[in-house]
Formats: sequence, C-alpha cells, structure tokens
Amino acid sequence: MKKITFVIILQSILLVSAAQVKVQHLLTENNTNPIGLGIQQPRFSWQLSSDKRNIQQTAYELSVSDDKGKVWTSGKVTGDASVQIAYEGNALQSDHKYNWNVKIWDNNGKAATSAEHATFSTGFLNTNDWKAKWIEAGYIEDSINRPAILFRNQFNLAKKIKSAMLYITAHGMYEVQLNGKRVGDAYLTPGWTSYNKRLQYQVYDVTGMLSNGGNVIGASVGNGWYRGFLAWEDNKNIYGKTLGLLAQINVVYSDGTTETIVTDEKWKSINSAIKSVEIYHGETFDAREEKKGWSSIGFNDASWKGVNILTVALDNLIYTENELVKKHETFNPVKIITTPLGEKVLDFGQNLVGWVVVKAKGNSGDKIVIKHAEVLDKAGNFYTENLRAAKTTATYILKGGATETFEPHFTFYGFRYIKLENYPGEINLDNFTAVTLYSDMNPTGTFTSSNALVNQLQHNIQWGQRGNFLDVPTDCPQRDERLGWTGDAQAFSRTATFNFGVDNFFSKWLKDVAADQEPSGMVPHVIPNVLGHNSGGSAGWADAATIIPWNMYLAYGDKKYWKPNTPV
Repeated sequence: MKKITFVIILQSILLVSAAQVKVQHLLTENNTNPIGLGIQQPRFSWQLSSDKRNIQQTAYELSVSDDKGKVWTSGKVTGDASVQIAYEGNALQSDHKYNWNVKIWDNNGKAATSAEHATFSTGFLNTNDWKAKWIEAGYIEDSINRPAILFRNQFNLAKKIKSAMLYITAHGMYEVQLNGKRVGDAYLTPGWTSYNKRLQYQVYDVTGMLSNGGNVIGASVGNGWYRGFLAWEDNKNIYGKTLGLLAQINVVYSDGTTETIVTDEKWKSINSAIKSVEIYHGETFDAREEKKGWSSIGFNDASWKGVNILTVALDNLIYTENELVKKHETFNPVKIITTPLGEKVLDFGQNLVGWVVVKAKGNSGDKIVIKHAEVLDKAGNFYTENLRAAKTTATYILKGGATETFEPHFTFYGFRYIKLENYPGEINLDNFTAVTLYSDMNPTGTFTSSNALVNQLQHNIQWGQRGNFLDVPTDCPQRDERLGWTGDAQAFSRTATFNFGVDNFFSKWLKDVAADQEPSGMVPHVIPNVLGHNSGGSAGWADAATIIPWNMYLAYGDKKYWKPNTPV
C-alpha cells in the first residue's frame, strides 16, 4: 500500500511539474495583427491557458519593438490585468509596423512568454500624412441614372519593392483593383459614418500586388450611403452630390528609399457598366459596356476623361476600428416555385441579407430582372408591399456569347425569395447562389436546448443580428429604411454581445452617436442622423447613449466609454 501511495504521489508531482502555462490569443485593439491603427496608444490583450487548475496571473511585462529594436517595455507590472493594457511609450510613427509580446508570472512563481510576437501597424496619425488629393469625374455626370464611376491611373515603380500600403476612401462606396485584381475582401466600403464629421479610410497591404515597372490602380465608386436615397420623401444627396475618390500608396523600396502614388491630376475617369445603383432600389449592370482589362497594363484609356480636383479639408478622415462588411455563408436555392400568377420564384430556404450570384448564357442585350422578397402572400404569390418604395431589383444586360456571371457591387437585399423575369433558357438551380453580407464579427456564444422551438428562436435571433449588422446596427435590411435606430440598438445590444464580438462595432457607432448628438444634448432617433435636426430626444431611443456603453463595459470590461472618475 505504501509503495502504491508513493507511486501516485510521484506521478502527481511529475504532472504538476509538466504543467505548462501558455500565453495566447494576443490582440491589439481587439484584433489579431491589425493594420492601419490611427491611435497613439493602442491597447493590448491576451489570454492564459493551462492544463492545471487555479492558475492566475500575478504580473506581466509588455514589450513593443520595430525592425530597429525595442521601442517600449512596461517593466514588470504586478497584477492580473490582461485586457486593454495601453501602450505608454514614445509617440508611434505613422505608416509603421510594430511587434509586441508579453511575459507573465503565475501564482506558482513560474514565468511564461507568448510563443509568437503579435504585430500591428499604424495608419496616418496626422492629417498631413495625406499627400493625395480628392478627385471627381472630369465630366458632367448623368444626374438621373447616376451610374458608378471608374477611376484609373498607370504608374511605374523603378526598384525592388520592400513594402507597399494602400490608404483609400471615397465619397460613395468603392471597390479598388491593382493590376487587374481586386484588393481586399471587404464590401460596402468605406462603411457608413456621419461622413461630414467622420469618414473612415481603409488600409491594405498591397506589397504582393505590385511589381517593378508598370502598374495600374483602378477604383469603381457608386452612390452608397453618401449620396444615395435614404429614409423617405425622396431624401438623397445627404452628404454631397458628387462621387469622389481619395487614395494613396506608400511604397518602400529595398534600398530604403520611398515613393508615393496618389490621386491627383494624372488620373482618368469614365462611367462604368453599373448604369444605376441604389441601396434601396438595387443595381443595373450592362455587360455590353464593361471595360475589359480597365485596371491592367495595356488597356487603352484614350477615350477616358480627366478628373477634377476637389479642394476640401481632410480633418474628418478617421481610421477604421470596426469590422468591415464581408461575404460569409452561401445558400443554394431549395426549389423553384411557379406561383398562382405564373411567376418563376426561387426559394433559398431561409431569410438572409446579401445578394445572389447569377450565371446565364444568352444573346447580347438580353435583360435579366431579379426582384427580392422575404415572404409569399397567403395565395403563394411573390409579396413586396412591405418594401414600400424600395425596388430591391437587380438587372443584368448580357454581353452575349459565353456564360456570364453577375453579382451586385454597391447594394444589398434582405430576402428569402427571388423572382426571375426574362431569364434566358431553362432555369437551373446550380446557376444561382445567395451570398450573405454582414460585418465580420467573430462568433462568441452558442445556445442549444432540447426544445426545437427555442432552438429555432435562437437561430432567428442570430440571423437577425447578421442581417442587421452591416457596419451600423439597423432596424431592417429590406425596405426603404435600413437605418441605425438608436432604440433598436440599445434594446438588442446586450444580446448582441452574447452572439458575436461587437466591442469594436459599437465603439465605432457610438462615436457617431456623439458626433451627431445635438448641442442641446438631444440624441437623434437614427445614427448616422439622416432625418434632420428635430428628429430625436425620445426616451428609449436616446437611452442608447448610456445603455449601450454600459452593456459594452459589462461584456468586455472596456472603460474607454467612460471618462475617468465619472460616475456611471
């Protein structure tokens, strides 16, 4: 018996000695290795992992460095804090990459260091870092259809490239290409903010997309929230009447020299094949007018017009702190329905927000019309009366010949069903794929039970969040509204933190709440405020200014929402 006891004790000692404390999940401002941070004091977080119970952190030491060496160390700090620890070193440089790691000590006196260095890079920390100029189309726009605009510039890079960062934003929504390839996987950029006060720019590492010699950057810009229809009563051009682009590529060569490519007088512009585009009404694309190879070397742009330079202050430009809108789940239609009215309708099986990718083969000039709806009426017909004035239509005009693939660019739809009109040939379900769009939030909480109805309720709640978190927390994703109602957001905010990581999402939106709050203190009904100065001040809606920050604190322990020493 004594021998057995000794063996058990020895095994226990060996297991304890083998227990490893790991430092993992390193985050900078709640993101993994972010780029383009526009703040001087980024905050760091990490997690401990151990196969032993009751392990606690008793101290930590943070270290930040760049390619020249260490730039800051916190020294050994006693305490268990591991969330949102702020950088406290000398001023960071703009457009610069940094590494950081952390060493911790546990309550057994053991030390552990993060296995890998996390990274972050800064964006433009000063307005004068921008060398680019705002450009607009160099011709008179079609003020009725308001097609999307293409901007293009060809440039040369003479040396071996070490790194290249693209900084870009727009008056409108943009998509950008380099040498014929799309940059990034975000959509509906630059997102929706109170543009005149806060206009986000995005940063992309484009090192691998450039080459020595000739290069081309091209951007497509559509109406979006900037000048598109919003709310009701023909409400448009809220932030401006003309589309614009601001872009800058900072290139560092291997020999240490630099070069900057910017939007300026050398760029060219032309109408795109997107003949009209509105968030509520949808998009019309004429493939016959597509400029094949327009963002590549060798394209003939002799017929393109120049650009106009817009003189405007840059002090409203801000870095993007929240998650961008990206593509997520895809759905194939589950069946074709012929309604009592003889309509051809595809059912995707559940309600979602995004758009449909369509493949078709037909003659030049064939026009496919796709309408979107959430439900069928009692008779089983396609129902759109709840959409009010929103047309929610995608129209594609074929070039003709080979099979063509279409999808929208600067709009989105809330739907389960689509109605097809004038589709050439037999309708094949394999030619239709629904793609979801929503802010790229990380899933955090799950819930299942033995009750199928309760499980379906949770499923609906999560999909309701996906469909209404497209850069702002909206009330609905389908009709002529889709606004950031403050009452809806505050009522749902705590639930939102269970389903997904929404700290950055709400941090960005709450800054717009502050930006659009009236001098009197009145909080508008919707944020960004597109309803006017007298639309606000109601209990339940205005409460968002206090309830949401408190809920974010409860969920994340993040004190950035509160001023020091201010009672909650």
